Amino acid sequence: MAIIIGIDPGSRMTGYGILRQTGDKLTYIDSGTIRTDTKEMPERLKRIFNGLTRITQHHLKYADEPIYTAIEQVFMAENPDSALKLGQARGAAIAAMVALDLEVSEYTARQIKQAVCGYGAAAKEQVQEMVCRILTLDFVPQQDAADGLACAICHAHSSHSMNKLLLNSSMRGRGASKKKGRWRLTEEDLGNLR
Repeated sequence: MAIIIGIDPGSRMTGYGILRQTGDKLTYIDSGTIRTDTKEMPERLKRIFNGLTRITQHHLKYADEPIYTAIEQVFMAENPDSALKLGQARGAAIAAMVALDLEVSEYTARQIKQAVCGYGAAAKEQVQEMVCRILTLDFVPQQDAADGLACAICHAHSSHSMNKLLLNSSMRGRGASKKKGRWRLTEEDLGNLR
């Protein structure tokens, strides 16, 4: 079991989504946006940093599971000023997580959309709809919050796949056998996993 915090950075609105991963199952915990309704960039960065710190500290306090974070990478926009502001917001979000000694994984927008929608150029509305379906939500989260949840889903899928690969590679030299493309674990291996 683990808790995953997904972050969609933005200089005006930073979306976040929090999930619990238990094996293949993902459970919705929380989502929302941190709004920075001010013109001063330093104040915006402070609000992003403080907001994410406060939310994460709450979950660190009450969660028994490890907490992982995932954030969307900055893409180069047509407007360099917008890209710089987005990069600063992303930096504030990463700094908040690293200050709490959390590991931060980074994913491109294309990777996130591919993981959630199966199509790397999906529209924001498609991401919202697929997040609702994957997590069986009875409400539609705001777009930035849905993007944060999508980032968390992407990390869950990536980490789950990586764990399977690592488990398979560690089983090769330990008596496990491969039949029809699948690894078969010995009784000893099964006992070690429990």
